[in-house]
This record gives sequence, structure tokens and C-alpha cells, in this order.
Amino acid sequence: MDVATVTLFLVAGLASLFMAWVIGAGSSGATPFAPAVGANAVSTMRAAFVVGILGFAGAVTQGANVSEAVGSGLIGGVSLPATGVIVVLAIGAGLMAVGIKTGYPIATAFTVTGSVVGVGLALGGTPVWSKYLQIGSVWVLTPFVGGGVAYAIASVLPREDVPEEYSIPLLAGLVGAVLANVEFATLGPGGTAGSLAGLAGRTLGVSGPAVTAAVTLAAAAAIAVVVGWDVRRDQAGGLRRVLLSLGSLVAFSAGGSQVGLAVGPLLPLLDDVSAVPTVAVLAGGGLGILVGSWTGAPRMIKSLAQDYSSLGPRRSISALVPSFLIAQLAVLLGVPVSFNEIVVSAIIGSGAAVGGGDAVSARKLAVTVGAWVASFAVAFALGYGAVLVLPVA
Repeated sequence: MDVATVTLFLVAGLASLFMAWVIGAGSSGATPFAPAVGANAVSTMRAAFVVGILGFAGAVTQGANVSEAVGSGLIGGVSLPATGVIVVLAIGAGLMAVGIKTGYPIATAFTVTGSVVGVGLALGGTPVWSKYLQIGSVWVLTPFVGGGVAYAIASVLPREDVPEEYSIPLLAGLVGAVLANVEFATLGPGGTAGSLAGLAGRTLGVSGPAVTAAVTLAAAAAIAVVVGWDVRRDQAGGLRRVLLSLGSLVAFSAGGSQVGLAVGPLLPLLDDVSAVPTVAVLAGGGLGILVGSWTGAPRMIKSLAQDYSSLGPRRSISALVPSFLIAQLAVLLGVPVSFNEIVVSAIIGSGAAVGGGDAVSARKLAVTVGAWVASFAVAFALGYGAVLVLPVA
């Protein structure tokens, strides 16, 4: 490999690392624990520390699916060269910086996806319509599903005829059932990806759908029993601990989903640098998210916590449950998603359940949706245009 190729790879790696830092310092590093900080369940600095650790763990153990989709699943026929990767990441990080400066909710998933598709098509690649349909479906349905689920949960939790010593354990059991079936790196046979339910079955020497269902029900029941005991013993403390647990799961899921936006474009370059394994690239992206969470997220957590402080633990739980479920579905499908879109949609749903339609500002909602659409459109145009005017090859 010549010096020029190595230099371009290193520059692309630094751009990827910076993108990971931006993700950790931005909404992905701040939103998972902002409701818990707003409810005084944890301090800002401790929240940033935990978010960084869990984001790193999620990136390493669940980051492969989305990274592969961003790296090689969006364009057919061509692979992005190192200069194309640098352009993609510069556009993504640049637009994120504009969003932070102006206050508009620029979505990282939309900017990176738009720029990858724009650069790839300008280089002569072909559209991958099946993947676009899958991504578009998730992006369009997320506000309705996330907001709808949050609305339903927030409508039930405060009702006197639905005691929280039953409703909260039921929610915790549902989350536990999903957690038992999500895939983690190296848990499958031969070091492949696998689930905790599958691992339990192999440990017991049995397998099959019935075994998976039994393990799932056992995990859900065990978690529900523990949470129910805790809520009955100390309702306020039990709700705080459920809120912290959900924040931890969302932070972990954010790492698994968002690291692909930073390191995914790099993966095709590994064909030329076979000495660098994919897990090392994921670990590097996770490290960037961790540093971003520790150095950049505290200020944003504090700011968001002030907005979230009026939510209270019940509405925060209502928002975090669908956030975790949607994030894990996206990781499973290998679809890049915006945590800004997921969490904002869930908060709107939980807010509407308590305050009705007056609790949702139509103008703010229009600005937010407009910023999401513009994130993709502007990134696509900049990526396509950059290839036309710059020596990207």
C-alpha cells in the first residue's frame, strides 16, 4: 500500500472519530438519561459517565448491522473511495455543527444516509430500492408508532383503576422479554451474533422455538416479579430505578445504532487494509462516542433535563419504553435511525396523553419535521454536488 492511500485512510479515520465524538456529545449521548436527570434520579456528571460506558458497550456488541448497512447497503455497484468517505463524514459533522449552533434538530442518521447516497450515486452507483423502502418505512412510521405507544402508556400509568404495582412490572417484563431476544456479538454458536435466550437454550442442551419462548417468558416473569416487589416496597424509589434502567438500555441501544453512522462509511476501505478487523473499527467508534459523552454531553444533558423536568418519572418511562423498542428493531433490521426523531416523537405522544392537543405546539412540530426532511435533502445535494466539483475518485 502506498503512502497516499495510507494517508487518505488515516484522514478518513480521523473524520470518522470526530463524527463519533459529535454523536456522543449530541442528542444520542444526552437524551437517554435526560429524563432521569430531570427527575433528580441521577446527577448530570454521573449520567454522562454511564451514558459513555453503555454507548461504548452497545457500539462494540451491537454496532455491526447498522455499520454494514451504511457502509455497503445503500449503494450498489460501487464502493466509496477514501476521499468519498471524507466528504460524507465532513458533510454529516458539518450539518450537525450547524444544528448545534442554530438550535435546529438536525438528525445525524438523515445527514449521513443522505450524503452516502448522494456521493454514491454521483460516483455511478445504482440505487438499492429495497433498502430505501425499508429505511423510509422505519423513518415515516417512527413518529406514529413511537408517539402512539408513548401515548398509550402515558394514558394508563396515572389511572387509579390501573395500580402501578401491576402496570410498571408489566412494562418491565415486556422490556425484559425483548432484551432476552436481541442479538449481541459473540453470543451465538462459534462466536457469531446471538441472543441471551439462544445462549440459555444451548447451555441447557435444548433448542427450538418452544425453548426460546419458555426462556423469554421466564426472563420477563423474573424481571416483572423483582420490579413489582420493588415498586410495592418503595413506589417513588422503584419508579426512579425503573427510569434509570430504561435510560441505561436506551443509552446502550444508542451506541449500537449510532456508531454505524460514524464508522459505517469506513468499512468498505477495510478491503484495502485487511490488518484492521471490523470489531476494532467498532471499538474506535465506540471510544469516540464515549469521549463525546464525557466531554460534550453534560452541558446538553443539563439543558435537556430542564425541559424534561416537567415530565416526571411516569411520562419519562412512557417515552423511554418505545424508544428502546424502536431502537432495537432498527438495530435488528440494520436501519440507520435518528434518536432525535425517536425520543421527540415519544415525548410528544406522552405529553399529548396528559395535556391533550394543546400540549403540542404545531409550529414547533412543523419546524422539527422540516429540519428532519431538510437534513436528508441538503446532505444528499451536498454529497452529489461535491463529487461533481471535487476530485473524488
